[in-house]
Amino acid sequence: MIERLGSTPRYADATIFNGLVHAVEVPASEDGDIASQMQSLLAALERTLIAARSGKDGLLMATVYLTDMADYDGMNRIWESWLPAGAAPARACVKVAGLARPGWRVEIAATAATTA
Repeated sequence: MIERLGSTPRYADATIFNGLVHAVEVPASEDGDIASQMQSLLAALERTLIAARSGKDGLLMATVYLTDMADYDGMNRIWESWLPAGAAPARACVKVAGLARPGWRVEIAATAATTA
C-alpha cells in the first residue's frame, strides 16, 4: 500500500512504499540568498522525513536543482552542516533554467529509508 503525506490534488509532501520515502522540498520563500533558502528547505525536509518515519540519517539519494551554479559552494556549506557525520547520501546536483517560482534558487528531491 502506498502512503501519502500532506496530499493535495497536485502533489504529496512525501510518498512511502515498501520502506522507501520519496520527498521533494522547496524553500519556504522566494526571498533570500542560497543560505536562507537552503536552511528553510532542509528544515522542511527534516520535518517531512520525521513524519514519514525516517530522518536525515535515513537519506539514500538526493538530487539538488540549482538555478545558478554560483550558489554551489554556499549550498554545500549548508548541506554539509545539516547532515549527520557519516550519513551523506548518494547525490546529484544539476543546474536548471528555472524552478516553479521565479525566486526559488534551489529544490531537492530525496529518497530515504523508513526506520519502521
